[in-house]
Amino acid sequence: MEKHKTTELESVVIRFTGDSGDGMQLTGTLFSNLSAILGNEISTFPDFPSEIRAPQGTLGGVSGFQVHLGSGKIYTPGDDADVMVAMNPAALKVNAKGLKKHGVLIFDADSFSKRDLEKAEFKTENPFEELGMSDTIQLVPVPLTSITQDSLKDFEMDNKSVMRSKNMFALGLICWLFNRPIDQAMHFLTDKFKKKPDILQANLKVLTDGFNYGNNIHLSLTTYLVDKSEETPKGKYTSINGNKATAWGLIAAAKKAGLELFLGSYPITPASDIMHELALRKDMGVKVVQAEDEIAGITTALGASFAGSLAATNTSGPGLALKTEAIGLAVMAELPIVIVDVMRGGPSTGLPTKTEQTDLLQAIYGRNGESPVVVMAASTPANCFHYAYMASKIALEHMTPVILLTDAFIGNGSSLWKLPKLAGLPQIQPNFAKPGMEGLKVTARDAETKVRYWTIPGTPGFEQRNGGLEKDYDSGAISTDPLNHQKMVDTRQAKIDYISNVIPDVKVEGNPDADLLVVGWGSTQGHLISAVNSINKTGKKVALAHFNYINPLPKNTAEVIKKYKKVVVCELNSGQFASFLRTKVPGEYLQYNKVQGQPFSASELEDHISSLLK
Repeated sequence: MEKHKTTELESVVIRFTGDSGDGMQLTGTLFSNLSAILGNEISTFPDFPSEIRAPQGTLGGVSGFQVHLGSGKIYTPGDDADVMVAMNPAALKVNAKGLKKHGVLIFDADSFSKRDLEKAEFKTENPFEELGMSDTIQLVPVPLTSITQDSLKDFEMDNKSVMRSKNMFALGLICWLFNRPIDQAMHFLTDKFKKKPDILQANLKVLTDGFNYGNNIHLSLTTYLVDKSEETPKGKYTSINGNKATAWGLIAAAKKAGLELFLGSYPITPASDIMHELALRKDMGVKVVQAEDEIAGITTALGASFAGSLAATNTSGPGLALKTEAIGLAVMAELPIVIVDVMRGGPSTGLPTKTEQTDLLQAIYGRNGESPVVVMAASTPANCFHYAYMASKIALEHMTPVILLTDAFIGNGSSLWKLPKLAGLPQIQPNFAKPGMEGLKVTARDAETKVRYWTIPGTPGFEQRNGGLEKDYDSGAISTDPLNHQKMVDTRQAKIDYISNVIPDVKVEGNPDADLLVVGWGSTQGHLISAVNSINKTGKKVALAHFNYINPLPKNTAEVIKKYKKVVVCELNSGQFASFLRTKVPGEYLQYNKVQGQPFSASELEDHISSLLK
């Protein structure tokens, strides 16, 4: 008998895939969290349909979760999987192209009957040969269904409930294959199902049996070990998804500013988790109102802003469209508010669970009148915390609405996050009017920044009216004077333009001596830096400028862009940031665009960028 061995890997990509009811999101999340706690860098990509539950075993109901873990820096969830777990033929068919040559396919042998194959629209009884996989893929059949049934035969559970536990068998098996101790996974399950003890005990039993199955029958002669990252600075870490990080960033900003946080919102995929997380944080003084619609959501937040709270609202593209009139009101009333847009595929209802960057121009221009606002974009699940915090800081200190763009990819995806200390975060100093400011008018604003003072109702000497009609620059009274309107339009624009003085310069990564500059913004950062680094390792020269601050642009934007002979803008839309750049820094911009509801792959970017160097 050959001796079992352990192979060390720098990184590995694992994809869990099955029906929407097979628990792939939970399985992937538990494995990711376990890996993060063990010190691995991680990046995840949950990918699921918008239907609540498509017919079981059909192509339309396939749900997946991909995780990339490593001992070095991980920028993306990976392009193709080294190991795939497929719970049925439909999952296999939808994801077959995403498994690397010579990869490992673990599949539920019980779910590959003739009827299962027909539902997945296979034309033969050998799906692996039909997909061209049999000669290139290591096939590992495991009777997941029957083993799970046997594992829980002593539990008084109906077959449907038993089948809901087979994802835990798959998780236990993968934990064994990658030398992950299951005690922490058991802790996560205990926390999740503590109010459902029968389900908890069933899941713990099946998880343990899955781990022991691999160990006892030596499913593979090789198991794998991905050591913890030595590049990660010391500190406390956890796995966090972008929506939760956004919520926590808002909480931290409110605490730092000494204000109460108010969220007025309405549920919408994929942004609702921000509201869910904040609703749990009454212990942190957070107030959440689930309004009757998107308009009521933002207008309740505006009321809270007028009253002196850090006000926020969260939504996705269709909801941002409904909020536009109220955002214009916030511009006219000069009230601080943070609007988080977790972008999804559109237009209209579009692709609710898929990712795009197609709301950019709506965020910059999508209001009536000259209505400038700050627009920012987060680029990883973890830095959603930072940019939610900075969006709050800018809103409060510059008395303006701030739109923070994230998207379904980073909102639902997870990465390793170092827990910050509140004391180490930048100061936030709201621009309050205070009693005793002698001679100060209610309309007074800073001469340099053009920022008005935040006059909280009830502050002596600062009685005021506010609303959506144009105001006189000096008195604050309603005014229709043409020259005054011009002055107010210019002043509101100047207030936004000034913010370029307080945001960081855009940094150039890769090889700054290159002739070609790759430009990106928001959630494409990980894929772009992976592609650029890979190309530079071959001896070619490519630089990358990635933007998180979009309106206003960083002060050095023109200087950076004009330095390069060729500039290519890569984005998950039809060219919105490229169009915006042409108006701000005129010049020739090449474009690489994708609108498929999916993020870029590093390999497709590498191929395209390389073609521009020829």
